[in-house]
Amino acid sequence: MFSSSLRATLIALVASAVAVSAAPGLSVKVAGPAEVAGVDNLKVKTTITNTGDEILKVLNDPNSPLSKLPAHTFIITDANGASPAFTGIKAKYVPAAAIATGKDAVTVLAPGQSVEVEHDLSEAYNFSKSGEGSYSVEANNLFYIVDSSNNAVPIYANADAHRAKLTGKLAVTRRAEVKRATFNGCSSTQQSQLNTAASSAQSYAAGALSYLNSHLSGTSRYTTWFGTYTDSRHSTVQSHFSKISSNTFSSYKFDCTCTDSGTYAYVYPDTFATVYLCGAFWNAPNTGTDSKAGTLIHESSHFTSNGGTDDYTYGQSSCKSLAISSPSSAVFNADSHEYFAENNPALA
Repeated sequence: MFSSSLRATLIALVASAVAVSAAPGLSVKVAGPAEVAGVDNLKVKTTITNTGDEILKVLNDPNSPLSKLPAHTFIITDANGASPAFTGIKAKYVPAAAIATGKDAVTVLAPGQSVEVEHDLSEAYNFSKSGEGSYSVEANNLFYIVDSSNNAVPIYANADAHRAKLTGKLAVTRRAEVKRATFNGCSSTQQSQLNTAASSAQSYAAGALSYLNSHLSGTSRYTTWFGTYTDSRHSTVQSHFSKISSNTFSSYKFDCTCTDSGTYAYVYPDTFATVYLCGAFWNAPNTGTDSKAGTLIHESSHFTSNGGTDDYTYGQSSCKSLAISSPSSAVFNADSHEYFAENNPALA
């Protein structure tokens, strides 16, 4: 017979083995042609596979290979470490808000199941400066899965890169914006909501700038979103809001044709004043946390002419952590600008 101590040890080992076998896992593989003549033919396919032993609900994050939106989804380098210029979109995305939209915001993968997504790299990358050559194309391997408590949990997939030789045409010209009405594909209700949001965004921008002009120290409101105060970082944020405040939001071009339910909005940073609104935007309140007006602040901060912020992280909790760990990143994080402008809950 087993002794009680040996039996306890065996039970612990079995439990440990079960826990390991039940760990969630993903892999992402990039495949495509080995040689490509012209960047407009540089299309790759990502295969995302559930390599674990449990069903996974994976969020369709616009920055992940699950999304077809032309975001910064790939790490592309040649043998010398040169990379093409990113010319795609920057989007507002909050995992918690995406979860609340329902099943359209996730891809459900059973153990061993895969999903394939095709990406046209010419829509997001310009190879003019990096030139012709052989490139390694690796997908962003950060995904978010929805756990049993309906929370978004990060998971890193095992990534398998693809190598492709590119010759010939190195960039495509994005179709120029046609002179058109302020709204494209927007219903009368959506137009009314956007007019209200534009007015509120104008107030947010003016209020944020006024605050920054009159508070030249590490106030609670400033440090919560941008971290430890320095004159240099304060000047950076002040400059951003000075430019944003000078925008006329009511004259922006709004495109309502995006069907991505979990994403709020996106812009092409070099195409000033054109904002594409997606599903989560229409579910947001006009003002307050993650609001319509705040989203317009977020997206306007992405425009190169307004300072060209990035998306280092999303959501209030994560932005507060970023302010502590990396103030230099926080002053260039779009959601941090939005939450500073929304100031909800109010901070002095």
